[in-house]
Amino acid sequence: MMEKLKIAIQKSGRLHEGSVNLLKECGIGLANGMNKLRTEAGNFPLEAYFFRDDDIPQYVEDAVADIGIIGENVVYESNKQITVVEALGFANCRLCVAVKKGEEYKGPASLNGRKIATSYPVLLKKFLDDNKIKAEIHEISGSVEIAPGIGLADAICDLVSSGSTLFMNGLKEAETILQSRTVLVKNNKLSKEKEALLAKLLFRIQAVKKAKNNKYILLNAPNEKLDDIIKLLPGMKSPTVLPLAQAGWSSVHSVLNENDFWEIIEKLKANGAQGILVVPIEKMII
Repeated sequence: MMEKLKIAIQKSGRLHEGSVNLLKECGIGLANGMNKLRTEAGNFPLEAYFFRDDDIPQYVEDAVADIGIIGENVVYESNKQITVVEALGFANCRLCVAVKKGEEYKGPASLNGRKIATSYPVLLKKFLDDNKIKAEIHEISGSVEIAPGIGLADAICDLVSSGSTLFMNGLKEAETILQSRTVLVKNNKLSKEKEALLAKLLFRIQAVKKAKNNKYILLNAPNEKLDDIIKLLPGMKSPTVLPLAQAGWSSVHSVLNENDFWEIIEKLKANGAQGILVVPIEKMII
């Protein structure tokens, strides 16, 4: 019987949809019905389990699941014996200390003697210890942002994405403890067969990630400017250049990194490029 890779995914919450969509983009479809805790992929040797995100590190350490998708904040807070194998590039956030909006904050020393509410006591304690701060930690499991408003705490330590929840509760960010990425983690004692399956899955994930970070570009270029334009477009190896029906012009095809895109587009136009088309890439395999 063929081995199957067991993956743990958040049952609900901010990482669930992104995890399922990533697998779908990798060509792995999951039939996840309502309240279903386990499902299988029909076209890849993979079983998916849907758990609370806080439980996933323990399940991966105990080999209930071989791999899991969680936030780095959960990895470090749990302190389990698991290995991060890949950053996945979605639902990234930050773990922050927040204080009341009208409060003057003068650095970590402002937290001395204060009460801080959090769902991440391990990470918060490390931050306080590193900064030689003595503060009282109140561990609560949810709705951390309301703690200052009801008099439970003077400040909070919680995950932040846009900051709108803090704003609505009269709070402001004061310190960033951790820039948390969504990551794929694995059990430290996978069999050779499951390591091979994980390598296949990582190959697909990396192809999807490369595609999202790059754009396919097509443009028309005057031949006298071809050398200058080609220097701006490294592509995967080098740009593809094809002659146009109109004499003195060529069609140039290449790939641009998202981070360099607008700066290079401006330079291309300055060098006479016309009819620039930009197309998203579904998969990119190098």
